[in-house]
Amino acid sequence: MSLIPIRPGAQSGGSRAAGPAADSERRDAARNRELLLCAAREIVEESGVDALTMDRLAQRAGVGKGTVFRRFGSRAGLMMALLSGAEADFQGRFMFGPPPVGPGAPPLDRLVAVGAARISWVLEFGELARAAEASVYNRFDVPPAVLWHRHLEMLLREAGVTADPWLLASFLGAALEPELLLHSVRVHGISPDRLADTWRELVTRMVGRG
Repeated sequence: MSLIPIRPGAQSGGSRAAGPAADSERRDAARNRELLLCAAREIVEESGVDALTMDRLAQRAGVGKGTVFRRFGSRAGLMMALLSGAEADFQGRFMFGPPPVGPGAPPLDRLVAVGAARISWVLEFGELARAAEASVYNRFDVPPAVLWHRHLEMLLREAGVTADPWLLASFLGAALEPELLLHSVRVHGISPDRLADTWRELVTRMVGRG
């Protein structure tokens, strides 16, 4: 795998050709980024998430480590980039998808369904999510985490919960943390169905008490 050389940017006050040149440079940068992501996915598939380092990615892609840092900023940025597609798909399901995960079902039904969907998502993408969270300085303030918290809070409010729905949404989110779910399944042998059933019990009791 080889990356396209990044051409120097156009000088200020350049000719009319600067526009097409800048567009071409942006396309090259986007392609370089996707090539790096493809190499990163290969490493994860071969050796697992923990084996993905900036050094190893640079070596696999045949570039300097500085190129990797310029594209992603940090290992956290790389992990978030790898996770972004799966996270966006999940967000689309609970924001715009069909009920009961998406709009149109009663709030409690949506809480139950979105929790079960999140459990399934974590069991598929949890290792990557765990690595991304461990690499982020304040993982609770990254946009996906903020959106997820707001969605849980909104559903609690719609279900009539008045006893500090913001904090209760934090508690619910903690129950679906990737590291906790993966540990429960892999170490304690908890089945996905048992996780989903317990989530249903948790939110039903919470909503019932208001």
